[in-house]
Amino acid sequence: MVQPLNYLKESPSQTAGPYVHIGCTPNFTGIDLYGGDLGATMKAGPVRGTEITIKGVVYDGTGTPLRDAMIEIWQPDAAGLFASANETRGTVDPNFTGWGRSAGDMETGEFTFETVKPGGVPFPDGRMQAPHITVWIVARGINIGLHTRIYFEDEADANALDPILTRIEHQNRLPTLLAKRVGNGEYRFDINLQGPDETIFFDI
Repeated sequence: MVQPLNYLKESPSQTAGPYVHIGCTPNFTGIDLYGGDLGATMKAGPVRGTEITIKGVVYDGTGTPLRDAMIEIWQPDAAGLFASANETRGTVDPNFTGWGRSAGDMETGEFTFETVKPGGVPFPDGRMQAPHITVWIVARGINIGLHTRIYFEDEADANALDPILTRIEHQNRLPTLLAKRVGNGEYRFDINLQGPDETIFFDI
């Protein structure tokens, strides 16, 4: 006879909490481990393509910077190839990991990634996607990590044909997904969790 288990209730979701940095970025918190935090460096040597720097801040609904946020990014190399065993379209840049992790500065909340401008990758139906970077955000108070994308405002032609951007109903919100060029190889991408300028998040 099968015993009913309806007395077992689902446990509550846990937020990232105050210990996310100790577990994921110990060196950032002053704990010297592994010779450096995983994801802190995305380049193991000379890389192909255009090297760029992306900086930004995660803001809450009141416009206050989150000083305990942690951001992870995942992207293809300059040729649009992923550092994955499943990548069969070409030779991946051996000096580029394609994955990075950055804790926001404890005073300003600013995160930084030293990476490369990604190449376009095909959508499942074969159409090319505009160059973009996948972003994951966690922080105290966020029960489930948030996903979004970084596109680039200086890729207007590719953005206009992107199969994801073109299917967004409220096109006036597209600027929340665009990194703004602020200097030579430097981009700004701020993330707003709530409010009139709330960043578009993806249900992944």
